[in-house]
Amino acid sequence: MRKSLTIGAAVATVALLLTACSSNDKDVSTGTGEVSPGFLSVADTSLPTGGTLHADLDYDTVEANGLDPRFATTARSWTIEGLSYQTLVAVDQKFGFRPELATSWDIVSPTEYVFHLRKDAVFSNGRPMTADDVKGSIELLQESKSSWALQLGPISSVEVSAPDQVTIHLSAPYTALLGALANTPAAIVPAAEVRAGTVDLAKQMVGTGPYVASAHVQDESWTFEKNPHYYDAKKVGPDKLDIKIVPDEASRLAAIRDGSVQYAFFNNADTLDLLAGTKEVKAVNQQNTDFYYLILNSTNPSSPLHDEKVRFAVNAAIDRAQLSDLTLAGHGKATGVTPVGLPGSCSPSQLPSAKLSKDDITKLLKDAGASNIHLSLVTWNEESAPGKIAQVIQQQLRPYGITVDIKVVDTATYSAAFYGGDKTASADLGISWYAGYGDAAMVSRWWNTDQATFTSRFMTGSKTLNDLVVQANEEPVGASRDAVLTKLCAEVDRTAEQVPLMTRPGVIAYRTDKLSATINSTEGYGDIFRYLTDFRLTGSK
Repeated sequence: MRKSLTIGAAVATVALLLTACSSNDKDVSTGTGEVSPGFLSVADTSLPTGGTLHADLDYDTVEANGLDPRFATTARSWTIEGLSYQTLVAVDQKFGFRPELATSWDIVSPTEYVFHLRKDAVFSNGRPMTADDVKGSIELLQESKSSWALQLGPISSVEVSAPDQVTIHLSAPYTALLGALANTPAAIVPAAEVRAGTVDLAKQMVGTGPYVASAHVQDESWTFEKNPHYYDAKKVGPDKLDIKIVPDEASRLAAIRDGSVQYAFFNNADTLDLLAGTKEVKAVNQQNTDFYYLILNSTNPSSPLHDEKVRFAVNAAIDRAQLSDLTLAGHGKATGVTPVGLPGSCSPSQLPSAKLSKDDITKLLKDAGASNIHLSLVTWNEESAPGKIAQVIQQQLRPYGITVDIKVVDTATYSAAFYGGDKTASADLGISWYAGYGDAAMVSRWWNTDQATFTSRFMTGSKTLNDLVVQANEEPVGASRDAVLTKLCAEVDRTAEQVPLMTRPGVIAYRTDKLSATINSTEGYGDIFRYLTDFRLTGSK
């Protein structure tokens, strides 16, 4: 197994590898490690239910940014709140859609979706869910103006079309609707109580899901108990969840090794090697549709990056395969703006930048009159990969006469540099990551400067790109949509204002002597508890 290097070792080694590695025209691939199609592990659900699951999670920028699902913006918030909340539909292991609170649905036309609802769903406060709650929840999300309200697309109205049926009307076709409805921010809440103020979603979680939060210490821990009103309560594995938020990866490693927790998540790909020899611990590499990306700030007229030729040259000079080898132990996969692994995603090896030679890159810079370029790069410090990625990119650009000065800062400082206020971004380059979601076109909305206005601080944008984002979200699934997605990927690659780099996989470790777990191979919404109801505790509890 290839090992990722420390930052110092990575930097020392890059100079040697730059001449040995080919250009960035190959995708990074690793063995799947699947035990069945789409799964890295499958729980034995014939084992008895009960017991307490002890789990350690990372901080993930914010442990959970509030309790209201409408404003959940991070994977960890979706994971934790998803224990109490459910959505109309959910994604399966192949990124198809399966029933959750909707038993089935009819796509009457590209602008009309009819959802048939469960009749046995009950909120944790004991009140049965109604069609009015579904209608009200979607409307509350729209009114929130949160980032996920944008992902809902052009919903013009929601109507209760029968006692157990809701119809969503769109003002324009929106193929990603099911993908948008499949994530925690689109959860169904007791809308009447929320409107009346008798349920404050900022203070309590009241959903139809399998668990109820019984205790919470912000940034430290959560306790969940089985929801007695859940329609499948008898099939839910653990009776209780003891979840600790542990920012330090070494502490999580120690806990999974000594058996004080049965389940833990890690951002560092080195964890696979660090736990390889640990008896009764299995660590698996779960791919994600999430991906790291590089910001190239085009909005400063005096910056070399104001010139598209220079940005495209910088993009082409980045070797994704080498970047993955040196920072993610080879587990990250090169990707375009449509996350690799999702149905309909474009091939990274066919992107325009992947086809340029070193001579082509040099000529681009020469034609732009760019030489001895100095750029500032800012990234954040709450996980190890961004800093490593920055240093490798610094080395990859150096042979082209591009000098990069790196600053690794806290998340708040990073956010202020690129997203805060009305001023343009203060740095030339930035490294962060986006959630990739469950539909190939969804994340592309953050490239549309008409819709995602926060990007206007560092993106000039273009009508061509904005129109392609809209078209990709309107085309029905099939060959025509795939062709639009390919054009979209190429336009994002050429304009090079936000450049996708590689996927952001995670490592899940669990105790084989204490837990039988179901873990999907690729996750779209960062929900590492997606199949938790199937988990079974074994041995000592």
